[in-house]
Amino acid sequence: MSVDRETVKKIANLSRIAVTEGEIDALVPELNNILGWVEQLSEVDCSKVEPMTAVIPNKLRLRDDVVDDGNVRDKILANAPVAEHGFFAVPKVIE
Repeated sequence: MSVDRETVKKIANLSRIAVTEGEIDALVPELNNILGWVEQLSEVDCSKVEPMTAVIPNKLRLRDDVVDDGNVRDKILANAPVAEHGFFAVPKVIE
């Protein structure tokens, strides 16, 4: 695949980047070089390489899953305009 001046102008327009005519001439070989590297990478056989998420082994440090109400009911209800019996009180809605 090859990139020409018109393609660079279109990419710059789509990405909302202001590019001068001189910069377009400089970007054409750079983008072609990048695409060449990508084509080289696609030739590498990695069918026997196991996928990984990181280059070092990571173990998740998990906490115990304990059900807890947080013991902050009074602090939360202090923000309520109206509280009744330990709950938020809301107006009755009947249609």
